[in-house]
Amino acid sequence: MTELAKAKLIELDDKLEQPKPKPDGKTVDVQFNPESLKVSYANQIANRAQGGSGDQSTGPAGRQFVGTGTTKMSLQLWFDASTPGKDGSHVDDVRRLTGEVTYFMTPQPYQGNDSTKLPPGVRFEWGSFKFDGIVDSLEETLEYFSRDGHPLRASISLNLSQEKILVSKFDGSGRIAGAGKPAGSQPLASIKAGDNLQSIAAASGKGGDWQRIAAANGIENPRQMQLGQLLDLNPLRKR
Repeated sequence: MTELAKAKLIELDDKLEQPKPKPDGKTVDVQFNPESLKVSYANQIANRAQGGSGDQSTGPAGRQFVGTGTTKMSLQLWFDASTPGKDGSHVDDVRRLTGEVTYFMTPQPYQGNDSTKLPPGVRFEWGSFKFDGIVDSLEETLEYFSRDGHPLRASISLNLSQEKILVSKFDGSGRIAGAGKPAGSQPLASIKAGDNLQSIAAASGKGGDWQRIAAANGIENPRQMQLGQLLDLNPLRKR
């Protein structure tokens, strides 16, 4: 069975021109893969003034490229304090998990100089997709509290940017040989009254994979799903 690729955040060294993971930096595996990534591109274009008159020419001849361009990426991450980690335990406050991501907003000494502090460089990596940059903004929403007031669920809206146009590069033709069935071609399971993701996964013999099934189906809360919702219980089937 093919292992599900997990997205992660990796701290980079200070040289963002040729970024590399920081030897002693932080690496954070996301709890649930994001549902989608939004990537936007922008060029810096200025109009050329003519003869000091204040008039501007029109058309392509009147435009000038004045920068290297910018690529921005935005995504949303979900956290659940009750979801067990690799050792089977879980935390009492979801901020213990979100704080790992907020770290990338915290200014750090730049090249060892305590008088100059900048947010660390960060790489968002999800399988073959990589985005190197800095965190422009982060918005955390605490969504569910325990009886004693501890937040248990949260979402983070994360916005990153890099000062260049991101160009994806691929090796080979990209064509996959073979007749294996891709994810989504298998019969889907329907949510019935009283169902939750763990029970459905267990009934299908995939109880140990419920977290991966949740991530692959974009499920935010495995205990609260809509009646009649369709699930692909075979997203990890080897192609």
